[in-house]
Amino acid sequence: MNAGKPLDGGILYDDDPAEDEDDLVESDAETLPAAGPGAAIAWNETPRPQTGLTGMELIGEFVKQLPNSPGVYRMLNAENEVLYVGKARSLKKRVGNYAAGRVHSNRIARMVRETANMEFVTTRTETEALLLEANLIKRLRPRFNVLLRDDKSFPYILISGNHRAPAIMKHRGARVRKGDYFGPFASAVAVGRTINSLQRAFLLRTCTDSVFETRTRPCLLYQIKRCAAPCTHEIGDADYAELVSEARDFLSGRSQSVKASIARSMNEAAEDLDFERAAVYRDRLAALSHVQSHQGINLASVEEADVFAIHHDGGLSCIQVFFYRTGQNWGNRAYFPKADPAMSAAEVLNAFLAQFYDDKPCPRQILLSEAIEEQRLLSDALTERAGYRVHIHTPQRGEKREVVEHALANAREAHGRQLAETSSQVRLLAGFATTFGLLHPPRRIEIYDNSHIMGTNAVGGMVVAGPEGFVKSQYRKFNIKNEDLTPGDDFGMMREVMTRRFSRLIKEEGLPDRAAPPAEDLPFPAWPDVILIDGGQGQMTAVRAILDELGIRGVVTAIGVAKGQDREAGRERFFIEGKPDFSLPPRDPVLYFVQRLRDEAHRFAIGSHRARRKKDLVKNPLDEVAGIGPTRKRALLQHFGTAKAVSRAGIADLLAVPGISETVARQVYAHFHDKLPER
Repeated sequence: MNAGKPLDGGILYDDDPAEDEDDLVESDAETLPAAGPGAAIAWNETPRPQTGLTGMELIGEFVKQLPNSPGVYRMLNAENEVLYVGKARSLKKRVGNYAAGRVHSNRIARMVRETANMEFVTTRTETEALLLEANLIKRLRPRFNVLLRDDKSFPYILISGNHRAPAIMKHRGARVRKGDYFGPFASAVAVGRTINSLQRAFLLRTCTDSVFETRTRPCLLYQIKRCAAPCTHEIGDADYAELVSEARDFLSGRSQSVKASIARSMNEAAEDLDFERAAVYRDRLAALSHVQSHQGINLASVEEADVFAIHHDGGLSCIQVFFYRTGQNWGNRAYFPKADPAMSAAEVLNAFLAQFYDDKPCPRQILLSEAIEEQRLLSDALTERAGYRVHIHTPQRGEKREVVEHALANAREAHGRQLAETSSQVRLLAGFATTFGLLHPPRRIEIYDNSHIMGTNAVGGMVVAGPEGFVKSQYRKFNIKNEDLTPGDDFGMMREVMTRRFSRLIKEEGLPDRAAPPAEDLPFPAWPDVILIDGGQGQMTAVRAILDELGIRGVVTAIGVAKGQDREAGRERFFIEGKPDFSLPPRDPVLYFVQRLRDEAHRFAIGSHRARRKKDLVKNPLDEVAGIGPTRKRALLQHFGTAKAVSRAGIADLLAVPGISETVARQVYAHFHDKLPER
């Protein structure tokens, strides 16, 4: 394993995350650094007990060799898949509970029975063990752990760094760009609303660096008093830096001091009879008040906090998270973690919190609706990672309790909606299985559709649905690459899409075992039970031929959905192997369900096609020239005016452009001409 690199919390990670994950699963003796700075830990090299032992007997043999120190353990099955990751203050005592048969539910008993091997790592403290456990659970997603199902990153506000005039902008994804990040926000709408108000309050630019560098006069935002125009030096660099500093302070939780400072400046300007400058400060104060007064319950006594409330009923847990920064509500999001129904609400919340903050910055206060067992330990772990004290409370009265009750009411409502939707979806899948003669309700349905205009910008779309509705993280688009296809050949496009999809699936996952119905607690499958094709008998013939070529015709069930007479909704014809084509009654719930699946595939395919078509419309011929990046492209366009003029230019003309060497000039000329001129 390669040498690691320290990240925020002091945990070291391998240079190649994918390679590292494989190492975690396959290797018995690997070196992993601990959660604390400068620590080093290694998965144990304890010899495995004699072959043939499994379950409690195997665990009992391991217990004999375990120390009383804190650490993390992994339970693996016969296929070397990680079943469970846990942490312990004392490995010997914690793992000994499994060997003694002290388990909490049938689910954990089944996990113990399936255990065929175990791996251990010791840490200096239980805090380090907690951080390492959360990291491993998120990466390995063991079947028997509480899993945070979070397939969408949070948006942040970024104030960029390493620039004479930093910009304020929305950011989502890996925080690789230098600058200061503030968040998280629950939605992009909340980010946009806040940035708009901050523009009026601090007059920071929102343009890209490339636009900033090419400005010769202030833009419209300067005219409407939403930017100080540092691009054309309408404001000095020192004064602009002061505005940036105020914005950072405001977003960092020091909003009251920023407002007090602006109020003092306003009063000083008014005393000096400089009413125009005082009016500017007044407008800035009004903008800041607008930021802190948008709809929602705000915390007057707390600048920075996250609020977690859990409602646990009917085998389903809903955790509602509210984000409060600078005394204002930055939105909320509902989570439905995968957990054993026998676990209590406090146990689910306890496991959820460590995973939630594994890759997110945490505030100085965390408010909970339920007291958790490891509250002090989690507080110490988050403090160690954040570098400042993180307090975790379960308020019982006052304003903080009101905010928690508000979050709990939202959790109950979201829980009810999810339970209704899930039960409805389960009933629909059961009806789907009955209608189409399946052995059991499908856990994964893939729906395919193509979109193009006269064969141009052809795109194939795949959407995925399961027991909990559409699974958007599994959607895929396929840009049609076969140049030999006749424009508009839908059969050929579907053949390419299906071949690419299932060839890769076979390579990565192998063939699935369809011998027995899947267990409910298994993760979402990679292989579909059913594929729905938007088309009739012709499309189905092409699809079956592809499935035959790949040897998976009996592995997945293919169903064609053809538009009915006059393309009228409700009169669709269904094509499935071994049965004559048929239609469903107009008001059949399964018919509505299939229509919804097909419409979602249609929407996704058309959206992907439009995005590709739009990209082609704005594509510049210079984008295809080797060695021409944004800077040289901009220089060429500024010199010649248009790409067409560049294509007609001679090598001598190209050499007159700043930054264009003779080698680059000859590359540009060769791109637009069949033959280079002699030197």
